[in-house]
Amino acid sequence: MPDFQVVNAGGSAAGSVSGPDHLFGVVPNVPVMHQVVTAQLAARRQGTHSTKTRAEVRGGAAKPWRQKGTGRARAGSSNAPHWRGGGVAMGPKPRSYSQRTPKKMIRLALASALSDRAADGKVRIIDNFGLDAPKTKDAIKVLSKIDVYGKILVVVDTDDKVAAKSFANLVGVQTITQDQLNTYDVLVNDFIVFTKATFEAACDARPGPEARKAARTERMTENAAATAAGARSAVQDNVASDDHAEDTASANETAEEEE
Repeated sequence: MPDFQVVNAGGSAAGSVSGPDHLFGVVPNVPVMHQVVTAQLAARRQGTHSTKTRAEVRGGAAKPWRQKGTGRARAGSSNAPHWRGGGVAMGPKPRSYSQRTPKKMIRLALASALSDRAADGKVRIIDNFGLDAPKTKDAIKVLSKIDVYGKILVVVDTDDKVAAKSFANLVGVQTITQDQLNTYDVLVNDFIVFTKATFEAACDARPGPEARKAARTERMTENAAATAAGARSAVQDNVASDDHAEDTASANETAEEEE
């Protein structure tokens, strides 16, 4: 497992943590990263662009001039695409640009991006930001102590509003929460800054293949047990209803014999 040094808000060493191999120790897969980033950027597009066809342009119902005798070319409508103010031929219409991306590709792309930054020594882990109130000056001091430059991605805790507001006004600094970690934001920034808590939360939320397989097996076992219990319950209900029907029938026969 790759080891990362943990520093405090003053830049001094405060221990170390280990990152899982499936997140920080894989060989970067550039084609997968490219495809996932392309899908992310495509999903951001609103797709609300629209042009009018010749059927949607207002006017142009009347023939501009008679067919023959004017010396000009034949024309049936001023809405034709080659006319000024006419419709647009094969123009853009509202559409969705989203692309289907398998979960395995998303996981591999994020792991490739994180591993690339870790291999270059551009992952910083701080014990805690030590920010008591939202203050940009204090956020600048924190970043100046941990040797980062260029574009910086700061991963804050979901409930840490103070840190999010403190880093919000800094140019070249982007803040996200650990559950929003994605390939594009990792690649577009030069450095990634975690707190120890967000680093551990990000690793725990993205288990390795063995843990996912074990969880999948456990779910399948639970579903099979629930299905079997439901089947047994249905059989018992059927048996009980059959017994009740037989008892009712025998009671009716006894009553008829007594009469």
